[in-house]
Amino acid sequence: MAPRILWIGLGNMGRGMVKNLVEKGPLDSPVLVFNRTKQRSIDLSNSLPEGKTEVIDSIAAGVSKADIIFIILSNDDVVEAAVNEILSSGDITGKLIVDCSTIHPDTTTRLAEAVTAKNAEFLTAPVFGAPAMADSGQLIGVLAGPKSAVDRARPYFQGVMARAEVNMSDEPYGKALTLKLIGNTFILNMVEQLAEGHVLAEKSGLGTKYLHQWVENMFPGPYAAYSTRMLSGDYYTREYPLFTVDLARKDAGHAMSLAKAAGTRLKNLEVGDEHLRQVKEHAGERGDIAGIYGAVRKEAGLKYENGEDS
Repeated sequence: MAPRILWIGLGNMGRGMVKNLVEKGPLDSPVLVFNRTKQRSIDLSNSLPEGKTEVIDSIAAGVSKADIIFIILSNDDVVEAAVNEILSSGDITGKLIVDCSTIHPDTTTRLAEAVTAKNAEFLTAPVFGAPAMADSGQLIGVLAGPKSAVDRARPYFQGVMARAEVNMSDEPYGKALTLKLIGNTFILNMVEQLAEGHVLAEKSGLGTKYLHQWVENMFPGPYAAYSTRMLSGDYYTREYPLFTVDLARKDAGHAMSLAKAAGTRLKNLEVGDEHLRQVKEHAGERGDIAGIYGAVRKEAGLKYENGEDS
């Protein structure tokens, strides 16, 4: 009989991951879903085939029924709070906790020690990809921890929630988060470069449409997608950000702290983080990482919003 799954966290990424889990995963029973805002759990459950999910009212109620517990939450504090609820829920001997969140390596190491002290297994499994990739099962998972834990979790990643995986069996838990944070610096630097390039293209008279055509042909995929988000105005018109400015700055802060501890600097990231600070100042909670374009525009004497004639 397949293990029973509990899923904690239904943000932009979590919803898509659960969708693929129930559609393609090796399951014999409904996925237990929990979110602090219960309506999110209800809405997700209603959007999926009947009987594929079960909405629960508390983490403790789900832990008592589950064999494997997936977590994907926004920051270190809320992940730690969720793990503490799991630890205080009763006997967790033999259960596997899989944390897909992006947090500091030191945090995940501390949580792993607390979980394994309770005779349960822990796995760090952050994922690379945007919400659209989560919806389509095209994420890249990074799995670190004891091989036994990795082997228990792998049936739910490649071919189900992910298109590929980086297998770090028997590596320290923190290595997966170090890779995730360094990888996320590439994304922020990509957004920064696109923003600077489009502003220069506009102000030099070249025009953004020609640079965008070049990006589409030279760098199809994430570069082209972010370029489209910038030029279409999606970075300031959407109601809910795809990659919130607060999460982007959290990741940048963790990466810069890793660099400092290692005796180096991420100077490109420092520039991007300053622009993210300006995005938060301008847009508040609606600020999105792609809003770096607006911040660079303002520095160049343009409006934050690009309008229809850019």
